[in-house]
Amino acid sequence: MAKKVLDFVQRRKESIEKKRRNFERIMFENVMGVYTAVDQGGAIYSVELIDISHEGCLFQVPWDFKNEKKFEKDTEINFRMYFTKKSFIPVVVKIKYGHEYVDETGRTNMRYGAEFDSSLPSFKAVKTFIEFLYQFAEYSAIDRGDPRAFFL
Repeated sequence: MAKKVLDFVQRRKESIEKKRRNFERIMFENVMGVYTAVDQGGAIYSVELIDISHEGCLFQVPWDFKNEKKFEKDTEINFRMYFTKKSFIPVVVKIKYGHEYVDETGRTNMRYGAEFDSSLPSFKAVKTFIEFLYQFAEYSAIDRGDPRAFFL
């Protein structure tokens, strides 16, 4: 019988990644989700940011295949990432793929994977934000009602 060796470093990385994605979902649903917009062809409309990483993001938009066109691969999209009601960071993303997605309410969406244009000066701010998400996932703790403060 072969002995199974656990790779604790890999398990820790997986745990941190899971925690990061969970935090992103909370952040996007409760803080940023309503503030992310696409500025395309003179029209600005909200999108739901699903995931973000150093390389790019995953977002979705409500989709009616009869009346709306898909973003084609390699299309550049102007993103507005709002952090307050009136101020945003402009970001350009390039569509890498798109597919239909039906959410838990039965609504059809288009989900797009996109790559950031990291050459723009405004990407420095987005990069810092993304790094914060990664650091938060690694070092945050869950408040379980313990009245004592502690430091890692």
